[in-house]
Amino acid sequence: MKNFSHLLIKEIKELVNKQLVISLVFMLFIFNFIGNVTKSEIKKAMAKQKIAVLDLDKSEISKNIIGALNMANFIIEEKSGEKEQVVKELRSSGLDLLVVIPAGFGQEVSNFRPGEVETYSYLKGISMTGSRKSEIVKALLQTTNEFLSNEYLKKKLPDLDPKLLKAPIKSREFVVVRDRMAEGSTSAVIGSLYAQSFILPVILMMIIMYSSQMVITAIAMEKQNKTLETLLTVPISRTAVVMAKMLAAGIVGLLSAAIYMYGFRNAFSFNTGDIAKAMSGVAPILKQLGLTITTQGYALFGISLFLTILVALSLATILGVLAEDYRTAQSLTVPLVFLVLVPYFVSLFADINTMSLPAKILVLAIPFSHPFFAVQNIMFGHLNMLWLGIVYNFLFVVVMLYWTTKIFSTDRVLTMKLKWGKRKVVL
Repeated sequence: MKNFSHLLIKEIKELVNKQLVISLVFMLFIFNFIGNVTKSEIKKAMAKQKIAVLDLDKSEISKNIIGALNMANFIIEEKSGEKEQVVKELRSSGLDLLVVIPAGFGQEVSNFRPGEVETYSYLKGISMTGSRKSEIVKALLQTTNEFLSNEYLKKKLPDLDPKLLKAPIKSREFVVVRDRMAEGSTSAVIGSLYAQSFILPVILMMIIMYSSQMVITAIAMEKQNKTLETLLTVPISRTAVVMAKMLAAGIVGLLSAAIYMYGFRNAFSFNTGDIAKAMSGVAPILKQLGLTITTQGYALFGISLFLTILVALSLATILGVLAEDYRTAQSLTVPLVFLVLVPYFVSLFADINTMSLPAKILVLAIPFSHPFFAVQNIMFGHLNMLWLGIVYNFLFVVVMLYWTTKIFSTDRVLTMKLKWGKRKVVL
């Protein structure tokens, strides 16, 4: 056990090199920079915005529209003169939105005829602020339309409720999950679940790819520097050598992924009241539907993730043995990256349970797929699918570890090479 711990520490020290530390620090800096810029744009978009208004009507209704814009957190800069002249002047100003209320607008609306309000958006770039202004103006005009149409209906049909006339059909949404049912918006439930689980596939992909790349690169460098031959002469079992390499790569890979996810969370986590309020409204519905993960569910997900990491490390160990040098090792990571990206994109954009049988078999045959769908399977009670994935990955790990140990127990670990020109493995 003492020899194994020394070997494990040695493997970790080799993996945690200067290049790795610099890259992790650099990525944290990049994430922090992105987060600061994005939060600054959001803060700017939520602050009071200045817009220009040209009121050529001067009616009571036009003044009400300007008052509504004031209440919508806009700073109004009223313009005067001809419309064409004002539109031309604003091209070189710092304002990027002009609202024009034409002459006769109030009269048209009072006679219950359509009146037009013109908006001019001056695009000088792409930002959240510019799009938000025009959307708020549209919403305000829609609210004004609603008010005026209600007044018109009250005048023509005083005994009837305008809301009932315009919306005679009311809907009640119910969401059913297995034997549970709750009243609520389906889109809100799906959006909430998607928002909560969006980061999980990224974390899984990072853990699997980092751990695998480290094992492949470490073994390839040892073969290139001829240190693997020396290591295999040490009085310690070949199985311990394999396990030390895999465990060290797993520890460093998890640490690297945790640092990346910390930076990712800081860059894209926004503590806005609207988001928190929306989530708090959906939370009781999720609880009522049983779409929450218990301690047992987290334990099952942890088992699935752990087995998947072992699968990745065992495959990476064999690929590392096939690598002749460092450059070859970099190219050998491509198959693993592809196998991880397939379930990654499927988990983001598709439902594995509604896919056709051939496509489902193809995706689930990839051992990395199962943790991507584990949380979904736990929430929706597809435990048979979850346990099938756990058993499948366990058997896969056993076979790969047996094969890896067999390779390390012979001299083939030093002689195996992947000849790309001849496209065959040389033992």
